[in-house]
Amino acid sequence: MTRKYSFIASGAPDAQSAAQHLAALYGNSRQEDADVIVALGGDGFMLQTLHAQMNTGRMVYGMNRGSVGFLMNDYSDTGLSERIDAAVENIIRPLEMAATDADGKTHNALAINEVSLLRQSYQAAKLKLSVDGQVRMEELICDGIMVATPAGSTAYNLSAHGPILPLDAQLLALTPVSPFRPRRWRGALLPNKVTVSMDILEPGKRPVNAVADHTEVKSVVRVEVAESKDLTARILTDSSHSWNDRILAEQFQY
Repeated sequence: MTRKYSFIASGAPDAQSAAQHLAALYGNSRQEDADVIVALGGDGFMLQTLHAQMNTGRMVYGMNRGSVGFLMNDYSDTGLSERIDAAVENIIRPLEMAATDADGKTHNALAINEVSLLRQSYQAAKLKLSVDGQVRMEELICDGIMVATPAGSTAYNLSAHGPILPLDAQLLALTPVSPFRPRRWRGALLPNKVTVSMDILEPGKRPVNAVADHTEVKSVVRVEVAESKDLTARILTDSSHSWNDRILAEQFQY
């Protein structure tokens, strides 16, 4: 099967030169005509690309020309067509965030990794947590909290000591950031069909910002998060080093 590729790159010089080199070797179609988008850069650029390709049907194959590159495959300029043909396809459903600010305006955004709430000032955030309309925690005092997808469970969620989730797990991780009261609460694993609501208590005294991947909303008073039922992104990983392999490897690092 002959596929059309479109090579795109982050602003990093290594990524730009790699895109030009690969385009000369394999041809370069316009994005709207391509079967596969080949993204060259780091994890941040991959997230941007997946957002841009949401619901287009085009697959995204990344090669690392950045720093961390957990979402990316190793870079090589040989055998690209064979690697892509043998790659494992992963379907990602983003989170949908509806954040209401202090002026009553609702802001909608998508998150492939996580939706996070973070304190805006020296005062700790004070939150009320509900799941599917039922209050589960009347008051949580913390630096923040996040709802993370399996795809994002190895990112900020892991840094906050949240659980690593296999990509095919039908779960979301609800993970606090530096919880103060209740001090020993470490979060929860939730079915991916639920809606998580977070109300900010004392928002004037303890202002909170909400972030969905790269979209930030300042001074929120309420945030609702649910997995999208309609939107998907398609990402390809090398069969020799699939995403599930990477997640397993992360869990056994010490």
